[in-house]
Order: sequence, then C-alpha cells, then structure tokens
Amino acid sequence: MTQSNVFGELPSNAASNIEAYNLHIPDSEIKHMLDLLKLTPVAGPAYENSLPDGDRHLGIRRDWLVEAKRVWETDFKWRETEKHINSFPNFQVPVDDKLGKFDIHFVAFFSKRPDAVPVVLLHGWPGSFLEFLPMLELFRKKYTPETLPYHLVVPSLPGYTLSALPSISHDISQVDVARIMDNLMKQIGFGEGYIAQGGDVGSRVARIIAVNHDACKVNFCSINRPASAVNDSSLSEIEQDGLKRWEAWKATGVAYALEHATKPSTIGFVLSSNPLALLSWVGEKFLDWTDAPLPLNTILEASSLYWLSKCAHSNLWSYRHSYGPKSIPHDDPKYHIKVALGYSYYPKELIPIPIEWVATTGNLVWRKIHEKGGHFAALEQPKEFMEDLEAFVGEAWGHHT
Repeated sequence: MTQSNVFGELPSNAASNIEAYNLHIPDSEIKHMLDLLKLTPVAGPAYENSLPDGDRHLGIRRDWLVEAKRVWETDFKWRETEKHINSFPNFQVPVDDKLGKFDIHFVAFFSKRPDAVPVVLLHGWPGSFLEFLPMLELFRKKYTPETLPYHLVVPSLPGYTLSALPSISHDISQVDVARIMDNLMKQIGFGEGYIAQGGDVGSRVARIIAVNHDACKVNFCSINRPASAVNDSSLSEIEQDGLKRWEAWKATGVAYALEHATKPSTIGFVLSSNPLALLSWVGEKFLDWTDAPLPLNTILEASSLYWLSKCAHSNLWSYRHSYGPKSIPHDDPKYHIKVALGYSYYPKELIPIPIEWVATTGNLVWRKIHEKGGHFAALEQPKEFMEDLEAFVGEAWGHHT
C-alpha cells in the first residue's frame, strides 16, 4: 500500500461518486509559467521598493522580488511539490447545490475507529489545503488508521485551487459555501455531526456551519469592540499588544481587502495576467502576516499552486461579504454559536481579538493563548495547532455526546 493510501479508505457510508484524485499539471503549463517569469521584468529601484534596513511598510521589496524570481525560475521544482501533495490521500466529488454543481477537492485522513470524530479544516486567502499538510504529517507519524481518533477532512474551498467554481451568473457567499461544505461532509458520511475548524475566510464559514451543527473552533475572529469592553486594563499584556497591532493593521494593512471587496474583477485580471504579479501580491502577505519568516520555497509553492490551478481571480468572492456593505461580522447575533466554541489566540494574527471579546460571540468552552504564531497558524506552528485541535475536540465532543 502506498503512503497516500494508508489513511485513504473512505467510510463505508460515503457516497459512491467520491473519487481518488491525483494531481498532475501538464508539462506545457509548467513551462508556460516559467516562460512568463523569464519574460517579465522587475520594476526598477524606487524609494518605495528599496527602503533601508529591509523596511517593507510601503510594500514588497524589490531585492526580495528579484531573488524570489530567480529562485522560482531556476531552483524551484513543482514536480517535488506535486509529489508531496500526492503523498496524502486526495479526493474529488461533485456536490450538487442550488447554485450549480461544485467539483470539490479535499485531502483527508480517515480512521478505522468506530468512535473517530469527524473534523473539517477550512483555509482562507491566500491560503489553501497546503497549509494543513505539515500538521497532517504529524498525525501520520503519531497514529495509524487503527488508532487515529479523528477523521480529518481538508477541502479546497470553492473557487480555490482544485475546487473550481461552476459557471454561474450570480454571487456566491460565505453562507453558500457553508452549505456546500456541510453537504460535502454529509456525502463523505458525517451527517450525524462533525467539528468545523477555520481560519480567515474559513473561520467565517465554520461559524455559519456551527449555527446548525455541532462544534466550531476558530483561530481568526473579526469582531468590533463589544459594548461591555470599556476597560482594557483587565486584558493580558499580550492581548493589549494585539489590539495595538489590530489598530496598526486597520490604518496601513487593509487596502488589499478593500480592493478585493470593491473591485475583485480588476484585481482578478491583474493577478491572472502574470505569475510575478501574483507573487508580489500574495508573497507580501506571507511575509507580513507571519510571526517567524516562512521558507521561500513555501511561498513559491503557494504561488505556483494558485497560478497553475488558475484560481487567482475566482477566490476573491468572500471579501465583499466581509468588508463590503453586505459584510457578515463574527459578532452578528444571527451567528452566535450556541454549541461548543473554541479559540486559539496567536499574537501576530492580523486581528488578535481578546479572549473575553470572543466569548461574547458564542459558547466558548475552550481557549488557548500562544506566545508565537501569526495568520497562517497551521503552517507556522503545526505542532501547537495539532495540540490545540486535539484538546478542543476532547472538550467539545464531550459536550456533543
């Protein structure tokens, strides 16, 4: 049995139309990406892109982009990334919805234990299922299919990477995606209940799912200051520092989200026109939104997957529902979570919301404050993320049963 098949046995009640998936990008498309990179010039030095002492407060640095371009052209090996992806069980299934048929991709580890707890793990932007692979690797080392206490499902959200959007002439929202993800879990065989975990876009989708289902864990929670929060002196020092970070981000870091929310068509054409443009836009986020720096190869893998899957224009749908006039905040009373809620606090998150504020949005039964970690929690701190997930499942599933 190959490594990818060890945890790949579907539940006995899974839908018959779920198929194993093997990723293989044609050589011609990889060559086209590299050809475009080679033909694309990097803009010349300017004050904004060449500030002293590595300063990035005005955006991506030219020296970083020049070196990243060189490595992408000459050293980066997509086939190695592809091989690593295929070392995990990958699947694809059509999910019928009132908006159309969605071909949903997901990576999964399935347990053979009858009491295994189903968990769906939901990414955001500019992320993908790749964020969770380091954590899945830890699960692979710790457990066998006979001992794994969970069924772990990592979908590609609609419009992201390997889950293409159908041809539709109307909007798609976080509410729609929550419904589609719930239908996915039911098709896999978990209609009796499951835990939803999410960060960034995934946290909003998980919250909507949790209104109707069993449990929710978020590591990203965007809310306004509650009316009860009139004095911050009771907050921990790390939480007070987080509020300062949030204020700084609102002043200088939110422009990308407003562009996504208000003119997604325009920025979608820009990001789909050239891989270097895409790297500049998403690479900036992987640099600025993390605590410790990520390896350049990790950023190039994420950028390559976005480019080669042709999703840079189709994965912006959530922003007009988060930052536009139709935004759905985490503290919307309609989405107050009555089932078990958990929250992981990472100090370098974009919006590190204090624990007591999060408690106003649902039945908070578990929380953990970390001293390290940023926006891409599973990618940056896979061991700690795994420990949080296991701790929360132990707490939340007890409430369920």
